[in-house]
Amino acid sequence: MAKKTKKKRTQNYKKQLGQIPGALIYTGSKEDKSLHLSAFDYNEAYFKEADLDSVEDAFRFKDSETVTWFNLNGLHFINEIEKIGNHYNLHPLILEDIVNTSQRPKIDEYKDYFFIVLKMMYYNESENLVSEQVSMVMGRNYVLTFQEAEGDVFDSLRERIRHKKGRVRGEGSDYLLYALIDAIVDHYYDIIETMGNKIEDLEDVLFTGLSQEEISQQIQDLKREILKLRRAIFPLKEIINRLEKSENPLIEEKTTHFFRDVYDHIIQVTENIDIYREMIWSLMDMYMTTISNKMNEVMKVLTIIATIFIPLTFIAGIYGMNFTNMPELQYKYGYYVVWIVMLVVLIGMLIYFKRKKWL
Repeated sequence: MAKKTKKKRTQNYKKQLGQIPGALIYTGSKEDKSLHLSAFDYNEAYFKEADLDSVEDAFRFKDSETVTWFNLNGLHFINEIEKIGNHYNLHPLILEDIVNTSQRPKIDEYKDYFFIVLKMMYYNESENLVSEQVSMVMGRNYVLTFQEAEGDVFDSLRERIRHKKGRVRGEGSDYLLYALIDAIVDHYYDIIETMGNKIEDLEDVLFTGLSQEEISQQIQDLKREILKLRRAIFPLKEIINRLEKSENPLIEEKTTHFFRDVYDHIIQVTENIDIYREMIWSLMDMYMTTISNKMNEVMKVLTIIATIFIPLTFIAGIYGMNFTNMPELQYKYGYYVVWIVMLVVLIGMLIYFKRKKWL
């Protein structure tokens, strides 16, 4: 497992201390050199995909009758985010939440739009868990998404839009919002599956007794990953529940059935999270038990060796005192007799330990 660098836990919050409410301060760490803007404009019979040079190029899509998905990568471009907020009449606190990457997943409902914050998570090529905040604004005929950097989990959705697969091209912006959330939740399943494989591998290593020195670090990494996933997925139940039961005309009744399906998926993921969380704690207990058993084996061997040498040391000590009146010292074969006695004691103790199954 690749070595991970430690981050300062309070760095993001220090950036916000003493700031005016609504001030835009980027608290993340992924800063690309260039701003990436893209737009998908479509309906059932029309489709256009464009990489935009500036945020002003996206303004023409606002009042169109087609559905527009506008995506921005680069939350540290504060001025551009402010322009988007001014054009779409977004509340200043929403813009503040967009650039605050420590935000808890949540939903805010306004008259003309919904604002949703989610945690997009996936494993990279090194099997390290990547977590990135995604903010979404859904209006009558548009969805705005804001990401920290390039790379996301929406490629399959883009392909469905391009090739008119499924029903997304024939539905409104509320269905597009559902499809984006569903793509994020689907990747939680992939995380759960990968995490389950890691747990099984660690269990196999521990059961074979060939535990490595870094296995405790691997277990700790799994504990951090499961807690990070838990913090990301548990607030989603409230978000989807509010979308499903919302009476806002932006959410059509037929779309609520799809949100209910996502809610079922979230329940299933949370159940797996609780199961794996218990398994990870059991892994740590199993690891400590394995270490303790190995230590006990070492102590048993050392104790047996010490026990064997106790009578031998006693005999050697008796005849090493060099008193004048010790009759055995004058005996011609005394040296050989002592050796024979010591060997008999040694062999006798080994046979006794063997019968007791201590060896």
